[in-house]
Order: sequence, then C-alpha cells, then structure tokens
Amino acid sequence: MSSAAAIAWFDFPPAQSSSGAAPESASARAHREDALLVASSLRGDDSAFAELVRRHRKRVFGTASRFARDDHQLADLAQEIFIRVFRNLSQFRHDAPFTHWLSRITISACYDFLRKERRVRELAPLDAVAWDLADDAVDRSIAAGSARELLTWALRKLPADEQLILTLCELEERSIKEVSQATGWSESNVKVRAFRARQNLRKIIESHHED
Repeated sequence: MSSAAAIAWFDFPPAQSSSGAAPESASARAHREDALLVASSLRGDDSAFAELVRRHRKRVFGTASRFARDDHQLADLAQEIFIRVFRNLSQFRHDAPFTHWLSRITISACYDFLRKERRVRELAPLDAVAWDLADDAVDRSIAAGSARELLTWALRKLPADEQLILTLCELEERSIKEVSQATGWSESNVKVRAFRARQNLRKIIESHHED
C-alpha cells in the first residue's frame, strides 16, 4: 500500500446508501454499516475502505490533532493510522463496534508517535490545554493564556505514556473504562498512571516557579 494510495482514500466520493432497510437506531445502523464495509474491504473493494476512512476521518483527526505539531505532521500521523487500519483489518472482531477497534489503533499510533518524538527531543505540543489541572502550582496572577502555555510546556516534559494518559483523561474527557479499552491497560493501571502523571506535572510546574 503506497502513501499516495492512502492519501487518495480521503478524497473518494460518498458511497451510495442503501434504501428500504428496516428501522433501527442510528448507532446500530452505523455498526452494521461499518461491519459490511469491513467485509467488503477484505474482499478487495477499495471503495468500501475509502468509505470507512470518510466515515471515521473526523474522529481520527480529532484525536491525532492533540499530538501533532502542525498540519503536515497531522496528515502524516492520520495517514499512518489508516494504513495500520488497512493492514490489520482482518484482525477486526465483530463482537464490538468498529469504532472501539479503530480507537485502539489510533491511540497506539499516537503513543508510538510520542515516543518517537521524545527520542529526537521534538515533543508535539498539544492544543491549548482547557482543564485546570495544576491550580495549586500556578500563581493566580498568571494570565489565562500564560497558564495554558505553562501547562503545554510542562506536558512536553512528561514521558510519552503520561502525555497520552492526560490527553485522553483530561483533554478528551474519556472515562477510565474507555481509556483502558483504547490502550489495552487495565483500569487500575490507567488510574495509577493518571495519578502519577498529574503528580509529575505538578512537580514540573512547581520546579519551574522555583527557578
């Protein structure tokens, strides 16, 4: 699968929807349609995979944008995610929604991205941080914009797994169960990692104020 082919998936025209289906909930219909598209993709129907990409592109880009530094990096990361999806499509098990499986691949790719960035000391800045995670460590006199910049800077100092866990738990407001499913970590492990990440973030901010 070439990079050019992967990018082309983003530009396929919408697939024709079927008519005459029995009434069903929106989520049930989406799960059924995803399953049909997966089956068609595995039979070699490129347009079916293009439709999967189109249906879930916004979801994937939304998560990837938390880690990518610019539009070019975001496009590369999103493309890597969909290439992984394509290569591993046969491993999708139909006992859970396709979105759950897609989320796990997305998070895995973002985690690998963070670890790679850390190795070259070019950690991706997150979008403006919207949660007040370290109130006690941030001087009340700091303007809101400066506080966000400080939190973004501090996040870059964390290990990849701690950046990931704070982004999922705080920025995307996912539940412990959802993070567990997306990362493959147990719920208790997620709680421990999140607690440790918050503590380390506070220490970094406190150290910054002491300097």
